[in-house]
Amino acid sequence: MNAMKGRLKREIYSWTIVIIVVLILRAIFVEAYVIPTASMEKTLLIGDALLVNRFIYGVKLPIPFSTKQIPIIPGRMPLRGEIIVFRYPFENKDFVKRCVAVQGDTVQIVNKVLYVNNVEVDEPYARHADRSTFRGIIADTRAYQEKWESAQLFDLIGVQVRDNFGPVVVPSDYIFAMGDNRDNSADSRFWGPLHKRYLKGKPLFIYFSFDPGGEVSSFFEVFKVWQWKSIRLTRIGEVI
Repeated sequence: MNAMKGRLKREIYSWTIVIIVVLILRAIFVEAYVIPTASMEKTLLIGDALLVNRFIYGVKLPIPFSTKQIPIIPGRMPLRGEIIVFRYPFENKDFVKRCVAVQGDTVQIVNKVLYVNNVEVDEPYARHADRSTFRGIIADTRAYQEKWESAQLFDLIGVQVRDNFGPVVVPSDYIFAMGDNRDNSADSRFWGPLHKRYLKGKPLFIYFSFDPGGEVSSFFEVFKVWQWKSIRLTRIGEVI
């Protein structure tokens, strides 16, 4: 009996160590993420399951029962054109977008065309499904910048920021994030610049992909296997 109890304790101890190691690796190095919306189509589809490198933008340890993190090892800032995973600044949920501009860059959108530092950006990945164009507004540059940085611009002019935006200058330690599906993406045009503390990682590749039958209202709905329309075998293993 004592031998059995000793064996059981060793098993529990071994599995505890394994679980702790897995949780640490997940928190620091890699994380799985499933695309829940169409904001990155056609680059990333709803139901694409990504393996995310959490190390590249710095190692951060999550504080239990909190959305805060403790920075352990500094990382680099995202580069223009990189796809990033981050925590949405105003709600505890993860987003995936593309970094289109970095600190110090001047960003402007004219009739759906993106300009960074007064140069038109070649974006073969960008999608514009809506033929209509919102005119935007003409406003004092300083006031426009201030309202954008404080996430008040959308509250003032609404969807007018979608197709004609800026110019604004990306502040230090911030980036400008946009979805590739430009007419269907809530991004830095609407809620302002993204601070580096919210960065979670850079997707590496698609390790699984399925069609859940449309956009989902929450992350967990993508796991309703009985509603899947298909498994996209050709997307599995695609490097991002």
